[in-house]
Amino acid sequence: MLNNIIDRIRLPFRKEKELFLSLRDIIGVLPHDIGYYKLALMHSSMGRRNGRGRLLNNERLEFLGDAILDAIVGDIVYQHFPGKREGFLTNTRSKIVQRDTLNRLAREMGILKLINSNETTHHSHNSYMGGNAFEALVGALYLDKGYDACKKFMEKRILGELINIDKVAYKEVNFKSKLIEWGQKNRVNIVFDLTEQSTDENGSPTFHIQILIEGVNGGSGTGFSKKEAQQTASKITLKWLKKDPVFIDNIFAAKSKRTKMEEEPYEVITEKILPESLLEQPSQESDDTIDTNVYATAATPAANTQPRHPRHSANEDIIAAAEEAAFAG
Repeated sequence: MLNNIIDRIRLPFRKEKELFLSLRDIIGVLPHDIGYYKLALMHSSMGRRNGRGRLLNNERLEFLGDAILDAIVGDIVYQHFPGKREGFLTNTRSKIVQRDTLNRLAREMGILKLINSNETTHHSHNSYMGGNAFEALVGALYLDKGYDACKKFMEKRILGELINIDKVAYKEVNFKSKLIEWGQKNRVNIVFDLTEQSTDENGSPTFHIQILIEGVNGGSGTGFSKKEAQQTASKITLKWLKKDPVFIDNIFAAKSKRTKMEEEPYEVITEKILPESLLEQPSQESDDTIDTNVYATAATPAANTQPRHPRHSANEDIIAAAEEAAFAG
């Protein structure tokens, strides 16, 4: 309480007064140690090293904030839905802390505008920068103000104003559609590969789906229907897209390789296969010309006794000579 009073008194004299006010609008309180929040808003593309050579960016705070969010939202969901089973509670928490939700919150709350990153990163395929910064800010708030401040922030600011927890809880999430939507947005190829179909010990059919994104193995899932297996595999893949930057890098590296191959023009190889003496022979008629860039012929069966048309005699003689010269020896 005393620190809050002191922070309000000092505010008019702060060098970074605008940042303090922006953060207060977001988290609901004035920061005490602004360093935590500045680090939370520092993307890895703008990371710098401290005096001991340690790279400074928001990744460690993102890790901390992710854990704090899971605990707080789990606590809130548990209290809000008494009597609900573990599966319902887990799904509801997942919907609230999923990357799409955090990205939307970061955009609506103005967090994206405060992120310190280079211009290239803002326009790259990294669509999770806002959500990552949101988690990092929660981590900063935890270090600066403690667990209770984080819970108050989530209860009043997020679930009290921006998210209707009841609507979220009972809204069905189609993970496959979400994954396909992500693939379309980023123009990557996604394949749902049925790798195995069998029966369980009770004779019920089971399906195993493996997801491939640009040929990179994504999540896999097993279910009593293809749809169920696809949903499970998609959910796992979306989690990897949220948490695993190496997975994302591999996907876009594969995409880059594919698009590069598709854009490369076919190389036309021209090779003179006819002797110069034959090439120099003048044709008697304008139709008797030879294309030296593309050469293809088929042998005439011996049984074919149809007479050759005089119009093509010269041309066929030249081709026959060319065959003999090309395949000699």
